[in-house]
Amino acid sequence: MTDPIRLGIAGLGTVGCGVVKIVQRHAAALALRAGRPVEIAAVSARARNKDRGLRLDAYAWEDDPVALARRSDIDVFVELMGGADGPARAATQAALAAGKDVVTANKALLALHGHTLALAAEENGQAIGFEAAVAGGIPVIKALTESLAANRITRVMGVMNGTCNYILTRMQGAGLPYEEVFREAAALGYLEADPALDVGGIDAGHKLALLAAIAFGTQVDFAAVELEGIERITIDDIRQAADMGFRIKLLGVAQMTGRGLEQRMSPCLVPASSPLGQLEDAMNMVVLEGDAAGQIVLRGAGAGEGPTASAVMADVMDIARGRRGPVFGQPAAALAQARPASSSVPAPYYLRMALLDKPGALARIATVLGEAGISIDRMRQYGHDDPAAPVLIVTHKTRRAALNEAIGAMAGTGVLASEPVAIRIEEV
Repeated sequence: MTDPIRLGIAGLGTVGCGVVKIVQRHAAALALRAGRPVEIAAVSARARNKDRGLRLDAYAWEDDPVALARRSDIDVFVELMGGADGPARAATQAALAAGKDVVTANKALLALHGHTLALAAEENGQAIGFEAAVAGGIPVIKALTESLAANRITRVMGVMNGTCNYILTRMQGAGLPYEEVFREAAALGYLEADPALDVGGIDAGHKLALLAAIAFGTQVDFAAVELEGIERITIDDIRQAADMGFRIKLLGVAQMTGRGLEQRMSPCLVPASSPLGQLEDAMNMVVLEGDAAGQIVLRGAGAGEGPTASAVMADVMDIARGRRGPVFGQPAAALAQARPASSSVPAPYYLRMALLDKPGALARIATVLGEAGISIDRMRQYGHDDPAAPVLIVTHKTRRAALNEAIGAMAGTGVLASEPVAIRIEEV
């Protein structure tokens, strides 16, 4: 058996400890599967004396992750600290400069600096593995770069934030308002320190930008991802969507169109009978569509110690076996800078509003929509005790720009009791 592959692990939080456990528990199996022993040489974290429930005394300790990255006795720098800049970025750059391969779970780092890091790695024949950065234990990066490499990818979409899926399905199942389920998710530890990263769609947007770069052979462009979170979704939206046979999901969609690369992360309605519609709790699902393979659906845990550590080790095992390739599936120097789509593909939309109980109020809204070139597919007015009547409209396919124009014009009708909420209905 050849020399061991030696890891330096920066970050001993949930995922870092999960990686240590896998290496300690499955050392013999890892060696057989990799063709060489997999060992931990050194570690780094902010608190040296914290009780993590692990034996770490066999490993060298570095207080500074940059010093860890430069150690001569490690082959692979495993970055599990998080953060787009600061220590994570500095240590990753130091590792590449020192000739180390890198494995990371850091989607923010790669979404903002991935192209630059990929150029640095590929210039010297080094690898950057980031399976764990997207959808936890789901092997979606390998699916795109390996299994579907012969396909022209037509669309990538999915639920990529388990916290948001938990909130939405809990609202659905228990009939609870958003604010109550948000507090529940926080108490369970599901939310990031900055909750906006989850409920604002930022975390999932980072993941979508990485998948889009691989799928369409472009440079990562997180700035071009259209972001809308779930904060405005109400229990009424959940119920009324279900009444029409839909579920609401925070859905990421990327596709190359004649108008450019479309990347959006926003609440969407999907058919309740579809795989995405049936996805419950804190699970993730990614749907890949290729011209040869058709539609591939991948489902699994999108976060947590075991699933994410498993994905980290998948990249470690590839490096141990000598398998390496371009970071984003194609040489970084050849990746084009995509032109962001000027508008999204037309789709039907769900519109919720409250109208004052005035004669002709509904007719005025229908007229505004018609003047914007938007036709109505279905319309429902629900019973009410208040002066304002809840109204639900489903449009035929339209462009979001036309819908925004119509919503703006509705303000001048004098019949709105609340600002309209528009949610795209995605074909899956």
